[in-house]
Amino acid sequence: MTVANPIYDIVFKFLMEDTRVARTILSALLKRDVVDVQLRPHEYSNTGRDSLSVFRIDFAATVRDPDGHESLILIEVQKTWLETETLRFRQYLGVQYSSKSNVNEQGYAMPMVAVYLLGHRVGHIKEPVLYVNHHSYDYDGRLVTEGLPDPFVDSLNHDSIIVQIPLLRGQTNNRLDKVLSIFDQSNRDATDAHTLSIDEGAYKGDEEMNHILRRLSMAAADVKVRREMNIEDEILSLVEKRESELMKARHELEVAVTQLNDTNAVLDEKNAQLNEQKEQLDEKNAQLNEQKEQLDEKNAQLNEQKEQLDEKNAQLDEKNAQLRATIRMLLNLGKSPTEIADSLGMDLADVQHLASTQ
Repeated sequence: MTVANPIYDIVFKFLMEDTRVARTILSALLKRDVVDVQLRPHEYSNTGRDSLSVFRIDFAATVRDPDGHESLILIEVQKTWLETETLRFRQYLGVQYSSKSNVNEQGYAMPMVAVYLLGHRVGHIKEPVLYVNHHSYDYDGRLVTEGLPDPFVDSLNHDSIIVQIPLLRGQTNNRLDKVLSIFDQSNRDATDAHTLSIDEGAYKGDEEMNHILRRLSMAAADVKVRREMNIEDEILSLVEKRESELMKARHELEVAVTQLNDTNAVLDEKNAQLNEQKEQLDEKNAQLNEQKEQLDEKNAQLNEQKEQLDEKNAQLDEKNAQLRATIRMLLNLGKSPTEIADSLGMDLADVQHLASTQ
């Protein structure tokens, strides 16, 4: 069976907009019964200011514990298929913590679970799914359980679930493995990265999984979804190239700064030597001449490094030109400035400025 690849933002969004699918996936991740799930009114997708690498979507979920008690929690799902700075994740968490819409009638923030679906590995962690839960301890390091959970404590902390998609290959040890198998990139079609080849037999009799497969099959047949995947490929390719070049430029600039600092250190050392040698001017004339040549050489290096910095600035101007071309390409494709700003993670004013400048 051929289905759309949910690693793509448009497919993942199409998938999770189905509340039945969202309940199935979130129940498996939380290992709790999600009886109701609502897409949050504000969807922050691709909000990183210089990258398309992070897609975000929020849910308000009603979960039922084994004892029948139900509670409302906030679940934020952040998906990326590129390595990205943790600062982007933390900035978005800050938005959630500061949002008044996440405070209940009792004045406490809703408990929050952050789910990270990563298209890359995290360090040397070998577990495909990692649960990061907070606990409370007293001064002597003893676990505190009496009086917990408590809404005040839960308002100030959150649990996290980290999924390393590259490690999902063939993992079917439990319900979560089965649900997450739809993200297994080892099933990707060799000729079309937009689709996965799924063995329907592995889900025989599982109505929830079959519903997910039908939803992904619908996405694969949807012309708009396919078109958006193509656009995502094109834009992401440009962003990857831009980020690689910026990283290279930053590294070269850091090397140049280090060299300048080293040069300044050498100059400071030489100045100290000159101060010490003032009392022995007649005897040290030859040494001063030699040191003058060294200073001339360092000045030549500084001039050369300045030229390199000027060249780097020119390269950055060129990158801005590429970004400007990307914006104009998207405008030609019918995208509004607002949509482009959301997609590229830029301020609308910056998009309009780049679009209007030569």
